[in-house]
Amino acid sequence: MMWVNGDTRDNIDIRDRAVQFGDGCFTTARVQQGSVRLLEAHLTRLQQACERLMIGDVDWYKLEKEMSFAATTRSDAVLKVILTRGSGGRGYSATGCSQPVRILSLSDYPAHYHTLRQTGARLALSSVRLGKNPHLAGIKHLNRLEQVLIRTELEQTAADEALVLDSDAMLVECCAANLFWRTGNQVFTPDLTTSGVNGIQRQWVMQQVVQLGFTLTEVRAEIDALASAEEVLITNALMPVLPVYQVENWHYSSRQLFGLLNHHNE
Repeated sequence: MMWVNGDTRDNIDIRDRAVQFGDGCFTTARVQQGSVRLLEAHLTRLQQACERLMIGDVDWYKLEKEMSFAATTRSDAVLKVILTRGSGGRGYSATGCSQPVRILSLSDYPAHYHTLRQTGARLALSSVRLGKNPHLAGIKHLNRLEQVLIRTELEQTAADEALVLDSDAMLVECCAANLFWRTGNQVFTPDLTTSGVNGIQRQWVMQQVVQLGFTLTEVRAEIDALASAEEVLITNALMPVLPVYQVENWHYSSRQLFGLLNHHNE
């Protein structure tokens, strides 16, 4: 099911700047028992992205009501929310652009996440590197060609997710998840200052790790940092936390941190 500006329909103006330039942002949320999990966090994410992209005049009250209503139509699903700058302007200029457009859609929850929580995930190193752009780093804008290429390559392997580096060969994230690894009492996650998405679940895990008594460090690290790790985890708003059993030729059997986080996430 899909809604555009509150109306049930599945089309937008072909002049919309999301179509023309990928001019907008999005978030993907879990629907459980008819409500949006971490609704406020998802709204905050969209607000921060719109500020960064200089998209104004979003009716946040209507959007919150639309998200809540959409969730009532399904007990277990995925809610994707897209905000575009709307139609108007000439070329790259947004002068004269119309009101932002709100697009909501519901889809089935990925059943394989339930399986991967039991079996663990295997990561394969992607040959596609992420570009560095501090202004866009952290937010989920609509320009996702890098992720499309990463996913296309991943689907040619037997791995569950892709491990992604930036143009300097530093660890960033996965195709659709954030990355954590643990060595003893120290937990690490890539620094996302110049590229990557600062996921809502990533933020939650970072808070929980500290509360659980671990030392958390955001680092610029090469892939070899995972060679000495005792445990590797990946996270996103849908998973929400998955253990990793293999990255390239490295294997991991510990689930200490995963067990603690999974318990607190229930």
